[in-house]
Amino acid sequence: MSVPFERPVIYCEGHFDAYSCKTGNGVIRYGNKRVVAILDSTSRCRFASEVLGPGYEIPVVRSLQEALAYGPDSLLIGTAGKGGEPTAEMLDTIREAIQSGLHIIHGLHVHLGDMPEFRELATRYGVRIWDTRKPPAHLPVGSGRVAREVSVPVVLTVGSDCSLGKMTVTLELHRAAQARGLRSALIATGQTGIMIAGFGIAIDAVVSDFMAGAMEALILEEAPGKDIVFVEGQGGILHAGYSGVTLGLLHGSMPSHMILCHQPGRRCHKYTDWPIQPLSTYIHLYEALMAPFRPARVVGIGLNTWGMSEEEARRVIEETERETGLPTTDAVRYGADRLLEAILQTPVPRPVPTGVC
Repeated sequence: MSVPFERPVIYCEGHFDAYSCKTGNGVIRYGNKRVVAILDSTSRCRFASEVLGPGYEIPVVRSLQEALAYGPDSLLIGTAGKGGEPTAEMLDTIREAIQSGLHIIHGLHVHLGDMPEFRELATRYGVRIWDTRKPPAHLPVGSGRVAREVSVPVVLTVGSDCSLGKMTVTLELHRAAQARGLRSALIATGQTGIMIAGFGIAIDAVVSDFMAGAMEALILEEAPGKDIVFVEGQGGILHAGYSGVTLGLLHGSMPSHMILCHQPGRRCHKYTDWPIQPLSTYIHLYEALMAPFRPARVVGIGLNTWGMSEEEARRVIEETERETGLPTTDAVRYGADRLLEAILQTPVPRPVPTGVC
């Protein structure tokens, strides 16, 4: 169930910065809604542009009551801690928002709409709750159908780690394809992408046996009539906690092309002390895991150079391109055209012939 909303206030309490308010920032940058305010009582910013750069003159407010003056129709939870659990303070703000007549949009791992207290409050005040991480019922088991039945490029963003820009690169590629007049499908697999696209399945909330089937079903539904399909990646194949969701997504989407996303300077996988490996290791692993199905290749590298100077960013892009031999860019700084061109110049590989199964 999606919820119609046009004027959200984004809750980023204690976390309005470039990284911690990942969902909120994504909706601001790529959504088609008019965000009226950002709620963070701890922020010293007056406007979102102080974090996100020019063009985002959205006021940063200190309370929900202050935000109400801007006429929101919804409260969108823009941040979540490890594990996606709400804080007591967050739940208090959600109660206040419902009582103020605001719809609730969130990607927490708890389903607020199934909790008696919030379900009753929403009914009483005539608002709706959109639990974006609640998967649909009756999902199939994956069977690899995408590799056999979808003839256009299916592009999956993969990563050296979690939380380093796979969603952003996917959205930039989708934009670049549309700018070229291509009929592009966006397959959202996390709460932020779902809020932007208006539909999708949060793959990390799906029972593991059905992860691949969930992605397969989405792609088979969206691909007809499209020129290219972009699938938002999740996790990282060597992340000790999140590799399972990565593999389910990889074999469900059966990509024809992959873009490897990486943040230079990150030393360990997020939330762990396990070191990041050379990019060649990740390229080899992702391609090897696809090889029994079809010879999909990593065709480009998307770097996240946030916080680097222009000179530093260009240097690390050139170094990565020399290291990997692959077209490399930061899609936010310089656009995604180089990556899109690499995709379009690489033919869709045929699936591996089946045996006598």
